[in-house]
Amino acid sequence: MASLRPWTVVSGGLAIVVRLTPRGGRDAVDGIEQRADGQCVLKARVRAAATEGEANDALIALLARSVGVPPRDVRLVSGASARIKRLTIAGHGPTLAAALEKISGVG
Repeated sequence: MASLRPWTVVSGGLAIVVRLTPRGGRDAVDGIEQRADGQCVLKARVRAAATEGEANDALIALLARSVGVPPRDVRLVSGASARIKRLTIAGHGPTLAAALEKISGVG
């Protein structure tokens, strides 16, 4: 189980699956969770409400800040209105993966 990661190094960066909790009281990455269906997700919470894309924008800003890239390099690929979201982060994939391992408490 420890080898499971919710991100994959892809051409041009990293693809990541996130379970977002809007109105979570703070902006933070809360580690990794393996869901009942076997899917591995990065748990994140943001203060913003899930209205008009505010929580998605806050998630993009949180991930960008966490891995040290500008927000324009983080893109929501799917799940705009769902709790489970797929995003891509542009940059050097292994470096981004190492940063995520550090902030998520694995590695």
